[in-house]
Amino acid sequence: QVQLVESGGGLVQAGGSLRLSCAPSGRTFSNYAMGWFRQAPGKEREFVAAIAWSGGSTLYADSVKGRFTISRGNAKNTVYLQMNSLKREDTAVYYCAAAAVRIGYTPAAAAEYDYWGQGTQVTVSS
Repeated sequence: QVQLVESGGGLVQAGGSLRLSCAPSGRTFSNYAMGWFRQAPGKEREFVAAIAWSGGSTLYADSVKGRFTISRGNAKNTVYLQMNSLKREDTAVYYCAAAAVRIGYTPAAAAEYDYWGQGTQVTVSS
């Protein structure tokens, strides 16, 4: 069974940092674009960041630009989300996803992603 497994979530004070990781199980995703989405209680799932399978292109939501950084591991199979200067409004369940798209493309729509993780909770306190 193909899975994406997120880790690194937790409770952090506003202004702090967390690093989320997403590792695959069951297959490799080195040729897939990878993305992070989040969903807060009572809200729809929203795009956070994406990275092309080549690792050369990235895309960020305006709300996290300059604070979050998406990257891939050396084998391009693991993806990370470094989150700095966290705010209360960043509180959400964060999901990792993989998309089989053309090289260099960084999809922002959830419908473009083929595989999803179960999510990891990030809670930012004031």
